[in-house]
Amino acid sequence: MGVAFVFPGQGSQAVGMGKALSDNFAQARAVFQEVDEALGEKLSGLMFAGPAEMLTLTENAQPALMAVSLAAMRVLEAERGVDLKRDAQFVAGHSLGEYSALAAAGAFSIADTARLLRARGRAMQKAVPVGTGAMAALLGLDFAQVTAIALEAAQNGVCQAANDNGAGQVVVSGDKAAVERAVELAKAKGAKRAMLLQVSAPFHCSLMQPAADAMAEALRQVTVKTPVVPVVSNVLVKPLTDPNEIVGALVAQVTGTVRWRESVEFMASSGVTTFVEVGTGKVLSSLVKRIAPGVVASSVGTPNDVAAFQLATV
Repeated sequence: MGVAFVFPGQGSQAVGMGKALSDNFAQARAVFQEVDEALGEKLSGLMFAGPAEMLTLTENAQPALMAVSLAAMRVLEAERGVDLKRDAQFVAGHSLGEYSALAAAGAFSIADTARLLRARGRAMQKAVPVGTGAMAALLGLDFAQVTAIALEAAQNGVCQAANDNGAGQVVVSGDKAAVERAVELAKAKGAKRAMLLQVSAPFHCSLMQPAADAMAEALRQVTVKTPVVPVVSNVLVKPLTDPNEIVGALVAQVTGTVRWRESVEFMASSGVTTFVEVGTGKVLSSLVKRIAPGVVASSVGTPNDVAAFQLATV
C-alpha cells in the first residue's frame, strides 16, 4: 500500500494559518522561528494575524504556505512517528508546493527554502508589469480542449495552459487580451464556467522567463541534497532524486504547465493508494479524490488533524 505526501500551492493561504499548530506544538514553533530568522522578518505574525492583503502578496504567500506545510510535517514526525524515508513512496507539490515537498524530503534546508520562495515570489511579481497579464479558470473542458483554445486565443500574444488541476479544471495564463479571448472562446465551446482569476501576475507561462532566469541564479546559491524519497516533478511528471535534475525542473516549472492531474495519475498508477495533504487547506486532497477515484485522500493542517492521523491506516 503506497503512500504519497503532497503539499499545497498558492491560493490556499488564509489569515490564521499555522497558529493552532504553533500554539500546540514546539516543533511547529521552531519551524516558524526558523523561517522568520531566514527572512529577517516576522512572517509568522503576518500569517497568524494578517492583514489578508499583505499575506496574499506572492512574496509572502509562497514562504508562508511552505512554513505551515513544514510545521505540520515536523509535528507528524514527532507526534505520530512519521518517517518519510520509511513510510512514503513519493512526495509531490502543486507549483510552490514542490519546494515544500523537497524541504520535507531533506533536499533543501527550511531556511534556504524560505529564502528561495521569497525570491521566487518577488521574481514572478516583477516579471510582468501589473495589469498586462492575466489568468483564467476554464471549467468543464479537458486539457486538450483548453490547449487548443489557448493556441487560438494567443494570436500574436501569449496564452498557455498553466495548471492542469484535473477534474475539468484547467487554468490559462498569458497576455490579458489573449486570456480574455480564451474566456470567450471557452464559453462558446461549452465550458461550464470560464472566469478571470484575481491574481497578481500571469504565472506558469512564457512571460515568466525573467523569473525563471532569476530562480536559476538563486538555486545556484544553495545546496541541494538527494531527497530521502523521490519527488514527483509536476512539470515533468516523473520522480526525481538527482539534485541537478531537481534544479532543472524547478527552473522549468516557472514557465511550464503545472501538470497536477498527470502527477496524481502517475502516482496512483505506480501503486499509491493513500495521499496525505500536508499544510493549509484541503484543495489538493479534494482534487486527488476526483482525479483518482478509489484512493484515500486526507489533509493534515491542524492539531485535530494530527490527533486523528493514524500511520497504520493511511
